[in-house]
Amino acid sequence: MSYIRKDSGSVELADGIRNLGFQDADVVTDFPPHSSPRDAVERKDSAAEIDDSVYAQVEPYAGMPKEVLLLYSSQARYRVPREVLFWLTVCCTLALVAVTVAIIALSPPCLGWWQISPVYQVYPRSFKDSDGDGVGDLRGIKEKLDHFHSLNIKSIWISPFYRSPMKDFGYDVEDFRDVDPLFGTMEDFEELLAEMHKNGLKLIMDFIPNHSSDRHRWFNLSRTRDPLYEDYYVWADCNATKKPNNWVSIFGNSSWTYDEVRGQCYLHQFLKEQPDLNMRNPAVRKEIIDIIHFWLSKGVDGFRMDAVKHMLEATHLRDEPQVDPNKPPEEVTTEWDLFHDYTTSQVGLHDILREFRAEMEPYSREPGKYRFMVTESYDYEEVEKTMMYYGTPLVKESDFPFNFYLLDLPQNASGLWAKHLVDLWMSNMPRGKWPNWVVGNHDRSRIASSAGKMYVRVINMLLLTLPGTPTTYYGEEIGMENINITADQVQDPFGKYNLSNSRDPQRSPMQWNSDMNTGFNNLTNITWLPVHPDYKSVNVEVQKDSEGSTMFQYNFLNSLRQAELPFLRGWFCYVQADANIFSYLRELDGHKEAYLMVLNFGKQSATTDLSSVRELPDQLKVLMSTNSINNGKVFQKSGIQTEAGEGLVIRYSTYTRFHPSHATECYVSEKACYLDTVGILYKC
Repeated sequence: MSYIRKDSGSVELADGIRNLGFQDADVVTDFPPHSSPRDAVERKDSAAEIDDSVYAQVEPYAGMPKEVLLLYSSQARYRVPREVLFWLTVCCTLALVAVTVAIIALSPPCLGWWQISPVYQVYPRSFKDSDGDGVGDLRGIKEKLDHFHSLNIKSIWISPFYRSPMKDFGYDVEDFRDVDPLFGTMEDFEELLAEMHKNGLKLIMDFIPNHSSDRHRWFNLSRTRDPLYEDYYVWADCNATKKPNNWVSIFGNSSWTYDEVRGQCYLHQFLKEQPDLNMRNPAVRKEIIDIIHFWLSKGVDGFRMDAVKHMLEATHLRDEPQVDPNKPPEEVTTEWDLFHDYTTSQVGLHDILREFRAEMEPYSREPGKYRFMVTESYDYEEVEKTMMYYGTPLVKESDFPFNFYLLDLPQNASGLWAKHLVDLWMSNMPRGKWPNWVVGNHDRSRIASSAGKMYVRVINMLLLTLPGTPTTYYGEEIGMENINITADQVQDPFGKYNLSNSRDPQRSPMQWNSDMNTGFNNLTNITWLPVHPDYKSVNVEVQKDSEGSTMFQYNFLNSLRQAELPFLRGWFCYVQADANIFSYLRELDGHKEAYLMVLNFGKQSATTDLSSVRELPDQLKVLMSTNSINNGKVFQKSGIQTEAGEGLVIRYSTYTRFHPSHATECYVSEKACYLDTVGILYKC
């Protein structure tokens, strides 16, 4: 374009004039010798007039001009493969999405951390002393976190460490929101919790909703009839000699103590220093819920709810019926003298626990942060009462109530008795619920003392191969025994009433090594209870690398339990039980490998004939024996030999399942099937 000035003085836009001599500096031109730009333009114009047939003679090549590319891309031999690849990609993507959705829809729910790992009970007084005062503490627990890793244990239940006068070693709580100086500080607790979470461990706190200490601020305000706290505890009219009724404390004698300040009696189902809270008072329930929120907000992973069956009492305060009606009333002094119809498992109890559970649920919504709840209730032969703590299909309560029936194993050394105790739980447990097993705790004699040292390993094998969550009391993994306590050494208040009832023997310091005080206290020669004299041979350091030791076998079984799907997801089936042997198997649909357990709880050697069990192969190889010299031994199924106190884990391969033809002998909680070809679990 150019501008042309007219005579009139105006300027108009005219057609541009090509400057054939201009060449842009950035454009490289390659003119033939002796040719001008005008010649190049003429050649270009003439090239455009060439027929398309010229290009039909040229094969496609890299860097081809657009005209050639468009010419060939529309041809069938290039277009069709391109479209096929496009639609194949679309179909594969849709198929992948569909398979992913199907896998998610068919996959069974993931197991919770409380289902995968055993629960390990730490009694803080006796676990590890870090400051040399002879009493274990929170810093001591922190020093020994590697012990849990060595056992492949992730769930740690710590007995009470609240501020307390220690009349019942922490179960008499003076302040629910503070740590007793004997165990450390709140900062120590927070550091312990942070270190545990850093190492993938979960902390379960002991929680005591039934009672407080008589030194608690609430009780002092209640006994002076402060309007806000007057009904925080259970009070009744009485005098120093005439009690409201015949109710008897767990520790013996009357459940009522006269308070001179208030002029009434208060109820205590445990020690007189542990007055029962009035859980029928909404203000008290709110206080308890606020305390639950306090600890959950700090990050604790769950609670063990203590003595829950005692939380409510009948308001009519009638005498409880005597077990022996002919016994003089003045001789009714122990809990076994009465039927506790009015002091335990009252209507409304489960509503309170479900309310606690509901308050915990919001803290469980974050992935990996599920908050666990277990209840403690000794219901003895009334197992149906215990099962109610599971809740209902519509309303959640505890994840499971503690199962204490295996604590009775020492009463009868036989396979039939072992099966009876296991079946007592499995046959009464609501369908689809998760079982659990306890063989020791701070209130019961250690299994090495009650059952005998020769049965420790077979009982641990039972504990770790049954379906559900096992609970291990500190020291049971190394086979610790009770200590002998003299009258002047008694610390337990229960033992001070009656030496034979003392729980001190099972609470001796944890045996870590062969050093002074067995490594429990490395700073001074003080321990709150005597150390067991066998500590030089029974300790963690000696056993951790010894293949035949109790601890090594415990670790092997726990690792097997967590690694092999039949133990966590599979069926549990009874195979045989007699005077000596309790045998059962663990199998999973679709999984080729299954496991047979043959446990000798009798007092003599036995040969077990399982030839009638057609689902078993003829030859069976021992994966692990509690007597390590029998590891790897091969038995015919018609003659499996065990010594008294020996247990065998036998692994065998077959796709023939036992449970379809023995439905009444088998149980499963988290039912799933295994697709062997791709190695995935699915609902079935």
